[in-house]
Amino acid sequence: MSDLPPATVLEIQTMHHCYRAVLLGGSEALLSGHPEFCPEPVQVAISGSTWGGSMLKLQFVGRGMHLEFRHPQYPMPIVTSPIQEIRDNPSLPTVELDSRARGAHS
Repeated sequence: MSDLPPATVLEIQTMHHCYRAVLLGGSEALLSGHPEFCPEPVQVAISGSTWGGSMLKLQFVGRGMHLEFRHPQYPMPIVTSPIQEIRDNPSLPTVELDSRARGAHS
């Protein structure tokens, strides 16, 4: 993820949900796509990916692996079902990204 510029949009298809991550820089992203944890975009910290054990590949999103992220309203990291596909979509216009980022802090 550190090689990707801010405003990059990733669609992350797991076994059960399709997440949309708008990268904000570093490990921060606006994440949506889960009916309970992020039905609307919420600012999270993407820790990285794991094969299901305790070893974590930091700031990495990998096919076949489980995405791990930290949500501001949950004390424990959230781990997804296995990632099936990752798509890099065109970046959002700056105006749209700015308005979403402000809404995430409310």
